[in-house]
Amino acid sequence: MKKQELFDAVLGYLGSTMDATETELHFSNPFELVIAVVLSAQCTDKRINMVTPRLFQDFPSPEAMAETTPEVIYEYIKSVSYPNNKAKHLVGLAKVLVRDFGGEVPSTLEELTQLPGVGRKTANVVQAVAFGKAALAVDTHVFRVSHRLGLVPSSCKTPYSVEMALRKYIPEHLVASSHYWLLLHGRYTCVARKPKCEKCGLATLCKTFKKGEVLK
Repeated sequence: MKKQELFDAVLGYLGSTMDATETELHFSNPFELVIAVVLSAQCTDKRINMVTPRLFQDFPSPEAMAETTPEVIYEYIKSVSYPNNKAKHLVGLAKVLVRDFGGEVPSTLEELTQLPGVGRKTANVVQAVAFGKAALAVDTHVFRVSHRLGLVPSSCKTPYSVEMALRKYIPEHLVASSHYWLLLHGRYTCVARKPKCEKCGLATLCKTFKKGEVLK
């Protein structure tokens, strides 16, 4: 099977079996989204959705969050991973938004990555979800699934290289959706330790499964 045929088959299956094509994080505007995505690094969306309602209620804007301190924010987010660093990032992020962007979340990769705590992955999520751009964020799930299925070569050892390899074969209008399809497939089916191959409709296409290399 040619590479494009593999991509077409994988995306066709995922697109036909998944309803959710957006983040599972709860938010109501771009500011809340970028805060939630920064908090979600190495933490579950479920946990983030538990702590953000009170945070968003008390700090509903960049201006409000810029006026507080990391010590105060820490008390709101102390149950998430790396709360000290994330508290500093959130206050710093809010200050930069107020100072450099008039309190508005920017929409470009270059501008978003100027914000404390916002790397390429976070910026791509914000671009895709908040602004409808064809951006593809590569997290641990997308990275794992892309390699297992054989969508990307083993030489792709960084999220950026995986992103570039995937973009070669994914149609522009499916880029944002494909991120969530691959992510959700990795989160619920092609899990890290015990992938549910017996329930996976992609097993017959999967390079790792066909080689018998799937972890038991």
